[in-house]
Amino acid sequence: MARTPKVLEKFTVNIESLDQDGRGVAHRDGKVVFVEGALPGETVTYERFRNKNSYECGRAVSIEKESALRVKPACKHFGLEPGCCGGCAMQHLDPSAQVAIKQRVLLDALWHIGKVKPETILPPIYGPFWGYRHRARLTVRDVEKKGGVLVGFHERSSSYVADMTECKILPPAVSDLLIPLRRLVEKLSIRQRLPQIEVAMGGNGAIALVFRVLEEPTSVDMAAFEAFSLEYGVSVWLQPKGPDSCYPMHASDLTALKLELPEFGVHISFKPTDFTQVNHRLNETMVSRAINLLDVKPEHHVADFFCGLGNFTLPLAVRAKTVVGIEGSEQLVERARAGAADNGLAEKTQFVARNLFTWSTADWDALWTQLGGIDRVLIDPPREGALELARTLAATDKRPPRVVYVSCNPATLARDCAILQHEGGWHIRAAGVMNMFPHTAHVESMAVLEPGPKPEKKEVETESTAEVAQEVA
Repeated sequence: MARTPKVLEKFTVNIESLDQDGRGVAHRDGKVVFVEGALPGETVTYERFRNKNSYECGRAVSIEKESALRVKPACKHFGLEPGCCGGCAMQHLDPSAQVAIKQRVLLDALWHIGKVKPETILPPIYGPFWGYRHRARLTVRDVEKKGGVLVGFHERSSSYVADMTECKILPPAVSDLLIPLRRLVEKLSIRQRLPQIEVAMGGNGAIALVFRVLEEPTSVDMAAFEAFSLEYGVSVWLQPKGPDSCYPMHASDLTALKLELPEFGVHISFKPTDFTQVNHRLNETMVSRAINLLDVKPEHHVADFFCGLGNFTLPLAVRAKTVVGIEGSEQLVERARAGAADNGLAEKTQFVARNLFTWSTADWDALWTQLGGIDRVLIDPPREGALELARTLAATDKRPPRVVYVSCNPATLARDCAILQHEGGWHIRAAGVMNMFPHTAHVESMAVLEPGPKPEKKEVETESTAEVAQEVA
């Protein structure tokens, strides 16, 4: 006997703002209400699917009063209904308004979490709104009830795969592969053992597809991969275990993908499973802004923390006397060295493998002595932020005149800026957002810091430093 679908309660509210996940925020009966698909200034009716003591969550089912910022989504797979793609959260909002809201999310995080305010708001950095996503992880499922193999992003708030035939945020050349990839996987004997396809596109237009294979492909499967590669002009990689296990079917594809930074005459070869920024055009602008804000001079010694493959290190080396790139992965460090050599920058760079989540004042002192002083610092950490590095820069008397902090998480940026300012006396000279991921709620930002007089030490740490650091972590 089939279950009777649960009837969700409906309520009507006035939307006041957007939260950092792109949901409308309202208040009802003393509780905060988060409404998917609602925009500031709108009156909406929503159905509630989560009810807690202090808040509730719902999705908009009708718009009683519509915002002037509401636009028609460009993608037919975007929506709130069951089965809709969950890859985007804001296609119903004007792209320029998306950026303004992300700027507000950043400033709110800096103040509410860190109790800090930038002295200047940097103008937002824009890139293309569509076809920008040069890296993506697509889920694969063989679903008989839906007609066979599906390849795409997950459905909204679900582990199911959306039935996608196109994607507006992927480059057209990649979006056009969605249906052919379905047909390819359907031919494979291991289609039930192939859970994901990672896509990467180079600035030179090269496309690589990494098939996560939990079982060794047969010779017939390999022939199918080869035929697909030839027909669509893509390189095929296989990944039997973790990201480091991936390899191309043809050795000539090892250096096919390149990240281009033409302003600096730099190119960086990368593997499709490497971390690189997904939005190449925006990355070029971001690197340019960061280096200009650092005001790097030919005599400067620069430290680049969380350097990865050298996305900032190599352009910095074009402008500076020496640059040291520090990264947690020995493999990435080795490849960053190779990238420096490829670009004729080996003599101006050095790369060090070091766990930056255990960085200490002793490490900083040793680096300072090695370089004979540090004139500029670039920090580009993962979502966890740079807590120990922030503590070190707050504590040390050996302080560089300027730091640029590139962040993919406003909460950890706020935490680290709070430590730098409240404990170390650093000034947040400027901060602003970069629209790296249009139509999503993801916020990328950049802050400029300069040292000032250290505040007097207090016996009891304030909530904005130690307690906030623990809470955010």
